[in-house]
Amino acid sequence: MKIAILLATFNRKEKTLTCLRNLQKQRLPEGAVIEVYLTDDASSDGTADAVREQFPDTTVIDGTGSLYWSGGMRSSWKAALSSDADYYLLVNDDTYLESDAILRSLQCINDYLRENDTYAISVGRTKDPVSGEVTYGGYRLYKRKKLKHYLVPNDDKVVECDLGCANIMMVPSQIAAKIGIISDAYTHGFGDYDYTLRAKEAGFKVLIPPGVLGTCVDDHGAKDYKSSDTRLPDRIKYLYSPTGLAYTDYVKFVRRHFPSITYSSIAKIWIKTLFPVVYDRYK
Repeated sequence: MKIAILLATFNRKEKTLTCLRNLQKQRLPEGAVIEVYLTDDASSDGTADAVREQFPDTTVIDGTGSLYWSGGMRSSWKAALSSDADYYLLVNDDTYLESDAILRSLQCINDYLRENDTYAISVGRTKDPVSGEVTYGGYRLYKRKKLKHYLVPNDDKVVECDLGCANIMMVPSQIAAKIGIISDAYTHGFGDYDYTLRAKEAGFKVLIPPGVLGTCVDDHGAKDYKSSDTRLPDRIKYLYSPTGLAYTDYVKFVRRHFPSITYSSIAKIWIKTLFPVVYDRYK
């Protein structure tokens, strides 16, 4: 069995090296091997050189400096396709896996396959290393045609979800062969949400193993938009930034998966930007 581990990084050398050290501690099934593919998006902090020196078995792909997360993960995934891996494990470089994370992900997928004859993606939950609160994982939609969603709890059993964060996401090769890799429609965010929704549309399942599979700090902040204390030109800039509201990609995502709310979603994101005080009051 071969597992290709996919990562993307930009100027997070110490976090990336810690993540790779952590991956070396993974307990694997007998006969299983892992191959690591990491795209470094032209980091200026020496990440690529450090990885090549300390982890010579890692395949390092040099990015252009404008790939962001989705582009970087596509780059790593494309490089891994020639490996004929049985599974692709997407991991954020600031996520540190429990030593049995791969084992539990595989068990989740294989148990479901054996019982239901259907392949599934496994989305592992992460927790804050200090507070212990769950930070990322799988989300369930309140309504199928609405984007509003909530983080799914699953302390003691495998549960299904609709959207999955790729902090820890294992994809069987059979699913990748059917739906491809992360869509090139997205620059930074939305690539993992889109992937899990496309997998479900293709007849596969998205599952969350019980408990947590790793640690990761939630660095997105309480608000996903700039307050009125920020100058309007800066709020507009944040609206279009791939690491901000990512307006262009957001509209693509909503049109693709939630077409009935496209215009209301566009109106809402502009109100967030132009009139944040109004949005705070009436959201």
